[in-house]
Amino acid sequence: MLFNVLPGDPARMMLGQRADSASIAAINHDLGRDQSLSIQYLNYLNDLSPISIHNKTNSESFWYLDSEKYPSAQKLFSLGGQSVLVVKPPYLRRSYQNSRPVADILFEAFPKTALLAIVAISIALFIGLIVGILSAIYKDTWFDKIALVLSVSGMSVPSFFAAILFAWLFAFVLAPYTGLSMFGSLYSVDDFGRGEYINLKNLILPAIVLGIRPLAIVVELTRSSLLDVLSQDYIRTAKAKGLSKYKILMKHSLRNALNPVVTAISGWFASLMAGAVFVEFVFDWKGVGVAIVDALNKYDFPVVMGAVMFISVILVIINILVDIIYAYLDPRIRLF
Repeated sequence: MLFNVLPGDPARMMLGQRADSASIAAINHDLGRDQSLSIQYLNYLNDLSPISIHNKTNSESFWYLDSEKYPSAQKLFSLGGQSVLVVKPPYLRRSYQNSRPVADILFEAFPKTALLAIVAISIALFIGLIVGILSAIYKDTWFDKIALVLSVSGMSVPSFFAAILFAWLFAFVLAPYTGLSMFGSLYSVDDFGRGEYINLKNLILPAIVLGIRPLAIVVELTRSSLLDVLSQDYIRTAKAKGLSKYKILMKHSLRNALNPVVTAISGWFASLMAGAVFVEFVFDWKGVGVAIVDALNKYDFPVVMGAVMFISVILVIINILVDIIYAYLDPRIRLF
């Protein structure tokens, strides 16, 4: 409903200067946008569902079983008349602008976003856990105070501001020394006409910027959770038995302190995988975030809606994986 009540006409955007009322009406009819919102909603659910109802004979029908739209659809049985029940992959429709399947657009952009998110979250975990553990061990020292100031600063800085600041500082002011570029995606075009090549140098700045806020959260949570665990009775018992500090930390404290970190980092990872729109847009990293921005600018609503569905599936999958990790880290919550 949101994308059908927004101002702007996709048909007029598609036609450009050639737009006339008859052509606009024809395109809206072809897209099914001339029907009521409730019917458009049912049509979209029918396309998303792996088992759906379609028309097998009337090519003018919006539900016509078009082999171009549903190339892998398999007929189950006829429902009588012109209707047939089919099984198919979820259909996210086609882009208004270039008629490409939305699934193809998202699957092309997703690996770049996934790589960016994985590198960013790896930086956050690696540095954040080390700094958080050291802050807990050396509580109230100068190291702990500096780590807390930096972590609070990291949580306070908006991603778009950090992206602009890092791009200006490291890819403009210090560019002669860093060799980094303000803009660039995973693939760059060779200057000598030899096609595209992978340019991992373009990954450095967006990954660091994207990892700043989760890094700050990991530091804070690791420190506070570890301090809480270290104050427990069983830790005092372990110390009284003469266990080494390393064994107490690694075997009895850290594992029990990681649950809040896993909760926080899973949420951040899900949002990063979904597409860090601001960071991708500033650095022109052509992932899911840039695809969403481009689609919104062009009123390409199927791409936006498909991206929302895609993001939702990612969130569900990551939450399931987090539950499994919980059971591994804390045997008390296992069902069997």
